Formats: sequence, structure tokens, C-alpha cells
Amino acid sequence: MPEPTSPDARGLDARAVDAAVRRLSRSPGPAWLHAEVARRMAERLQIVRLQPARLIEWWSFLGAGGELLAKAYPEAERVLVEPSEAFAQRSREATRAAWWSPRRWRKDEVAVVVDGESTGAPAQLLWANMMLHAVQDPPALMARWQQALAADGFVMFSCLGPDTARELRALYARLGWPDPTPAFVDMHDLGDMLVQAGFADPVMDQETIILNWATPQAMLEELRGLGANASPLRFQGLRTPRWRRRLEEALAGTAGPDGRVSLRFEVAYGHAFKALPKAPPGQPTTVSLDEMRSLVRSRRK
Repeated sequence: MPEPTSPDARGLDARAVDAAVRRLSRSPGPAWLHAEVARRMAERLQIVRLQPARLIEWWSFLGAGGELLAKAYPEAERVLVEPSEAFAQRSREATRAAWWSPRRWRKDEVAVVVDGESTGAPAQLLWANMMLHAVQDPPALMARWQQALAADGFVMFSCLGPDTARELRALYARLGWPDPTPAFVDMHDLGDMLVQAGFADPVMDQETIILNWATPQAMLEELRGLGANASPLRFQGLRTPRWRRRLEEALAGTAGPDGRVSLRFEVAYGHAFKALPKAPPGQPTTVSLDEMRSLVRSRRK
């Protein structure tokens, strides 16, 4: 688990993020929204001709994309990077083949590491679904992603955008309460971060997913399954049952004609290739032997 740091300019409290990660490590499984976004992101793999021989899934368990990637690239070696040892153990259990499975006897078993440990040889694909908004320093993480990729490898990720929970933020503002969410990064800023980290040809887009619930209680329960409010400007300390009832009543007041409450989620998608190093005029370009081998294999596919 990366060591906690002080909140950065984006307004993330590292202690709140760590607390949410510990709580989510005990959850039955990834959130429904994460699985749905993973499915939509997997559809975008069809536009990429490169067939990775090795891929890295960042925060794999919560990202809910393991089965999709295994189906898309059944022969690829997989490395799962988890935010904590508790999540790493859950991924090991989830990917452990049954005794009768042919994969049990293959040498390329799925590798699981904790964030901060080596991911091994360069990969052709790095996949990170619905986790970048929970990171204190996105540019630093993107730089690590770039280093983990082989020449011409590509990164594909998704995360929450600034229009997420607009209705809930408006309700909190009307009640005089602090923001219920941190300030999510705009997709254009994410594209700039990719370029600064050494990626080329970044492609960014976004979509809005609107979820509906029968009751405010159901909505709040699902939001809890997505994580926590890591803004340092959030309410400090625990809220009382009386405050909870006031929130539920206020949410009920926003219900539509059908009595259901709604909330929007802006999902930003990013995709970029690792740029080859640029040498000064007259200077040779140097790449590692592993990167050269990966580049030759990708050209033959």
C-alpha cells in the first residue's frame, strides 16, 4: 500500500482514501457501476489492433475487468496490481485455477502484486478502470504507467469526471453543507497529464450515466459501495442518525414523478500510446532489450 501523503491541490485526503480502501477490501465484490464501465471500456479494445502478449490490470479487483480482459486476450500474461495486501489476497483467490482447469498446469499463472512492487517485464497494455479519481497524484501515477509499458504499448483507463453527483452537490449547497465529493479532474486536464507523462496521441472522451433508485436509502447504500468522500473539506467526524434522516428527507424531495431518486455519473475514458524517447539531433535513440523484443513481436502480429 502506498504511504499516505498530505492532500494535494485536487483536494484528496489520503487518510480518507486509505480508510475507504480498507472498507472496500471487505465488500462482497466490485460495485455494479465499475463492472458496467469495465464492459463499456472493453468494447473500445476493438479499435486497437495491437494484441498484447502481457498486460497489467491496475486495481484489478475493484476494476471488475478481469474476465473481460481474459476473454479478449486469452493468451496474454496478466499482472494484477492491487492497492493493498488485502485486495491482493482476494485477487489471488479469485484467479486461482481449479484443480481440473487446464490453466492450472500453465507456467504463465496470473501474477498479483501490491501497488509499489515491481510489475516485472514491460507490458503492451495497462488497464485501469474506475480508480484514477482515488489517487492523490495522478501525474506521478501516469509516469509509473509509462515506465511499466513496452515500446508502442498503450494505456486505457476510466475514472469519474467533474459532473458526477451534480444533483447531490446542489442539495448539499442548498442545505449549507460542505461538498459531498472531491473535485474530480476534467478529461482535458487528464489528457494533458498523459502527454506530460510521456504518452503520445491521447484520446479522451466522456459519457454520462444516470442511475435511479426506488428510495434514498438504496441510493446511499450504493454510493457507499463506490468508495467515500475523500475531500478534506467534507464533514469532519461522524454524522448523527438525525442528520441522516434529514439527508434522506431532502433526497426524497428530489424524486421524480415516479418517486425514484436519480444521480448522474460522468465517466471519463482515456487511451494513449507510450511515446518512444526522442534523442537530440545526431544522437542515437536507446531502448531496452525487453522493449525491443516487445516491439518486434507486436510488429509481427
